[in-house]
Amino acid sequence: MAIDEINEEFPPVSPDRPLDWNLTTMTESNVSTQKMISRVGSGVVEPGPIELDDPARFLNRDIQWLEFNRRVLFQAIDPRTPLLERLRFLAITARNLDEFFMKRIGGLKRRQELGLGAQNLETLPPERQLEELRGVVLELMSLQKRCFRDDVLPAVVEAGIELLEWDQLTEDERAKAEIWYRANIFPILTPLAVDPGHRFPFISNLSVSIGVMLRRAGESEELFARVKVPEVPRRLYDLGDGRRFLPVQELIEHNLDGLFPGMEILRILPFRVTRNADAEEESEDAEDLLEHIQQQLRERRFARVVRLEVGSEPDPRILKLILDELDLDEVDVYETDRLLDYGILDGIADLDIPDFRFQPWRPVVPRGLEGDSSDLLAAIRSGDLIVHMPYESFDATVERFVEQAAADPRVLCIKQTLYRTSGDSPFIPSLIKAAESGKQVAVLVELRARFDEARNIHWAGKLEDAGVHVAYGVVGLKTHTKTVLVVRQEASGIRCYAYIGTGNFNSKTAGLYEDVGLFTADPAITEDLVTLFNYMTGRSRQREYNKLLIAPTTMKSTFLEFIDREIMLSTPERPGRIVCKMNQLEDREVTDSLYRASQAGVKIDCFVRGFCCLRAGVPGLSENIRIFSIIGRFLEHSRIFWFSGGQADPLDGDFFIGSADWMYRNLHNRVEAAVPVERRSLRARLWEILETCLEDHRQAWEMRADGTYALRDSSHLDSDDPRMIGTHARLMRITRERSESDG
Repeated sequence: MAIDEINEEFPPVSPDRPLDWNLTTMTESNVSTQKMISRVGSGVVEPGPIELDDPARFLNRDIQWLEFNRRVLFQAIDPRTPLLERLRFLAITARNLDEFFMKRIGGLKRRQELGLGAQNLETLPPERQLEELRGVVLELMSLQKRCFRDDVLPAVVEAGIELLEWDQLTEDERAKAEIWYRANIFPILTPLAVDPGHRFPFISNLSVSIGVMLRRAGESEELFARVKVPEVPRRLYDLGDGRRFLPVQELIEHNLDGLFPGMEILRILPFRVTRNADAEEESEDAEDLLEHIQQQLRERRFARVVRLEVGSEPDPRILKLILDELDLDEVDVYETDRLLDYGILDGIADLDIPDFRFQPWRPVVPRGLEGDSSDLLAAIRSGDLIVHMPYESFDATVERFVEQAAADPRVLCIKQTLYRTSGDSPFIPSLIKAAESGKQVAVLVELRARFDEARNIHWAGKLEDAGVHVAYGVVGLKTHTKTVLVVRQEASGIRCYAYIGTGNFNSKTAGLYEDVGLFTADPAITEDLVTLFNYMTGRSRQREYNKLLIAPTTMKSTFLEFIDREIMLSTPERPGRIVCKMNQLEDREVTDSLYRASQAGVKIDCFVRGFCCLRAGVPGLSENIRIFSIIGRFLEHSRIFWFSGGQADPLDGDFFIGSADWMYRNLHNRVEAAVPVERRSLRARLWEILETCLEDHRQAWEMRADGTYALRDSSHLDSDDPRMIGTHARLMRITRERSESDG
């Protein structure tokens, strides 16, 4: 569907629909927000001359993150997105906001409480920045509510799926619902009174509660109680046909009399709290790191509340009581609608109705690796391999690599890093099996992976119990690299095999996240990886590597050298060129280097899915830089870097893949690895990915000079043009055709 067709579907803004969300309105709303922010100095300004020493050359990270979430929200707004997937994107944007408040708002509030000023090169102190961010969040919440209430929900009803309210149930349906409630929900509920004998209860993070104001019969005194909505696996009551649902929260609200017999229920207020998850400065004592992280988890549970979400038109007396008890101000309150947590919509988005879902995709097994008996190590010996998830199979490649190494009697040693992994990770049993069979197994478990700390502590304990050597990384640095090293005794001597990837060893997210990984037996690379593991597990301070780029030692300086080389080689006849792909771009030194390259005539295309603090397309500063963000069914997660090196054929340039974004934290405060891709056929695969992204006119948003984004214009393309189907659909098609051709 072309942009003008979407604008017909969603007519322009009118007084009756001031918050409509057609493509034009989304862009105008975006621009309007950024202009409002620029007036109070956030660093988002109107296009104009900007010098290399002007703080305005850097966009505000938090504003840019919220604008990324706006692009995610557009997937729910866009009628081209399948109906149930639109519900899914509503849930995703809500979870994104939860994390934003826990990490970013929590951190800003801490700075405000400590009396700290603006961070380096930021123009506003925390209190002013919090004010601006609240305005953008309120706008996004308005778009969310309108999208759900006025567009998606009616479409869902038209499709024969209903999210009901209590008043919409028949008497018979209410009776059956109450029977189910008494059997499955009522026994879990614990009403907690608040009075001189009962303190205000602890409210857990992201939990939904119902505040109840009541009084005894014949008395005038009003009393308060809180009922927590239990975190049951399914927060929707199915009326029995798999198409009609009632939120459990609503079922509780209309059966409160059973919790307070003999009491008169006066008013209720559903509410939800978000607590700060921004950790204090972490301990430098490696021996106490495990204990320190466990203590942090305990403290996070009781951390300060940074947001209070309430239903629309909240009762003022209940609201004031909650604000006073939680030590919050009115600016911490965010009114939602009857659904306090859009995450509940996942229960409907999971419905197995193919017509309303993305077409299913089954990852392709790479050529030569078909069948359970295929020998992956033999394939690697014959030459480097690249795997591209989720288009190609994660379990037939990355999982099998560790599984076969664990079962191979000639394998002497397996070393692996674990940053995030799934709850039922197949890597853990494989590593345990290897250790139990007498192999030396060493695993770097990053305990500080935000929101996965408890899971990683659990897996670390399991591995240690099996005799695996578990290390928690380098003091003061997070271990973020995605690497596996396998050491094998062969007839010719010991040979090492390596996997270096851009994504986590997580079997579940591998089906949703786009990532690439390289398998190699190149002795120069495996020697580097041996050295890197010695650095992470021991006391090595190696700073020189053969081929790998390692943060925080060699990676940033090498990337800066490559950018400088493009400047040096660039001519008007053959401009230098850089194409890179990452999750975020924020490092100030790298950004300034890219600005200088643009000023020297180097053509730069960056695919940055999330927030980008570089300002593209500013005359005299960055007119040769284009920033794109691709949003769709898969989460663009790979990091790919290409530098032309003055070569006419892009395959003769320099290609790297790795675990690090161009962010200060990745380049300075984490252990990261990037690997050069040298085999020409594999370079062609990477260039195919970058070219597909460059040609995307369906999912790609392009940054404007003022820091806002707009969908790329596709009015000049025919509807059957492959650029119109988007990066993800096009790469699925390419992968399928390659597989069929190979077969």
